[in-house]
Amino acid sequence: MTAPRATNPSYLRQPLHLLYSVLFAAFWVYTGLTTPDLENWLMENTLTLSLIIFLTAFYNIFRFSDTSYTLIFLFLLLHVYGSQHQYADNPFGEWLKDQLDLQRNHYDRLVHFGFGLLLAYPLHEVLAHALGKRNVLSYLLPVEFILSLSALYEVVEWLVADVAYEGAAQGTAFLGMQGDIWDAQKDIALALLGGMLAMGAAFALRKK
Repeated sequence: MTAPRATNPSYLRQPLHLLYSVLFAAFWVYTGLTTPDLENWLMENTLTLSLIIFLTAFYNIFRFSDTSYTLIFLFLLLHVYGSQHQYADNPFGEWLKDQLDLQRNHYDRLVHFGFGLLLAYPLHEVLAHALGKRNVLSYLLPVEFILSLSALYEVVEWLVADVAYEGAAQGTAFLGMQGDIWDAQKDIALALLGGMLAMGAAFALRKK
């Protein structure tokens, strides 16, 4: 795991970043063209587009390590694949449900866990750059940010469902609750767990 450097090669001289960009763009277009619910796809990808704009705008200001870009790339793929269908109907989640004899489609839970597991380390890199590599807060604060962002996402998701969907059934389908009244709390807990595991692993590797 390498820290961001003071001087960085241009985007066109970063073959890994170019590869990720092309693969993600192709997959993003594919999911948009094949989704059975374009309105849901557009809503789910609002945050995706926001993250892409953020990464692009700050690319020459703060450069993440290749490790972080890989983790971000994997999370975006998970999320975009989930947006292709409503999360509660995700094909991979349905396959897991059948294979493991589960009570519900757990793909949304997988993405929430991935949010913490895959994005905590990029947050750590930003904080390590600002606070110093050996500052313990650069390991603790990413977990706090993951917890806060997960809770904020659940609030925004509720507001979008309440405003954009007139019927209660449509709003509930968008939220992906699948009859679980504790769905939001479990999603937040899984993101928190993923963040804790990521930062625990990063801290242990630093010690070694």
